[in-house]
Amino acid sequence: MTERQPYRVVARHPGFELRRYPAHLVAEVRVEGSFESAGNAAFRPLARYISGANRSRRAVPVVTAVTPGSAGAERIAMTAPVLQEEDERPGSWLVRFVMPAGFTPATLPEPADPLVRTREIPAQLAAAMRFSGRWTARAFERRTTALGRAVTAAGLRPTGAVRYARFDPPWKPWFLRRNEVVLPVAE
Repeated sequence: MTERQPYRVVARHPGFELRRYPAHLVAEVRVEGSFESAGNAAFRPLARYISGANRSRRAVPVVTAVTPGSAGAERIAMTAPVLQEEDERPGSWLVRFVMPAGFTPATLPEPADPLVRTREIPAQLAAAMRFSGRWTARAFERRTTALGRAVTAAGLRPTGAVRYARFDPPWKPWFLRRNEVVLPVAE
C-alpha cells in the first residue's frame, strides 16, 4: 500500500477538517503552463528522481536503482498525495512529491536533475476539503472558493497558498479518485 502523508485531525468544521501536518520532506519541480499541463510536465522529472536519478547520501543505499549508469542511486517509494500549488507568478506551478517518512534532510538523496529540488516543509495547521472527481482547474477553483468561505466563516485566517492534493493514479476511474484542497491557516 502506498504511504500517505501523515496528519492529525484537530477539529471538524462544516465543509472541512482542520489538520496538523508535521514537518515533511518534498521533492518539487517548478513548471510554467496551465493548471492541467503542470502536473504532467512535472511528473516525469519527479518520477525519474524517485526511480533512481539521484545520488544517495547513505553509506549503503537501502535499495539501489537498477538504471544503467546510476551507481550510488537509490529508489524512493512513491507516496500520496502529489501536491500542486500556484507559485508567486501566475501560470507558474510547484508540483511536489512528499517523501517517505524514513528520510531526513541528511539522508534524502540529491537529485541528479537540476529541475528537481528537495526541501523540508515546516509543520503547519491547515484546513482540508476532500472531494472526488476529475483533476481540472474548474474543480480546483470551485473547491478553493468553497474552502476559503468555510474557513472565513469558522473564524480562521488563511496564511499561505492553497494546494491541490491528488491521491490516486490517472488510471483510477474519475468518480473514485480522492482529491483535496488544502489551505494553511493561522494557529
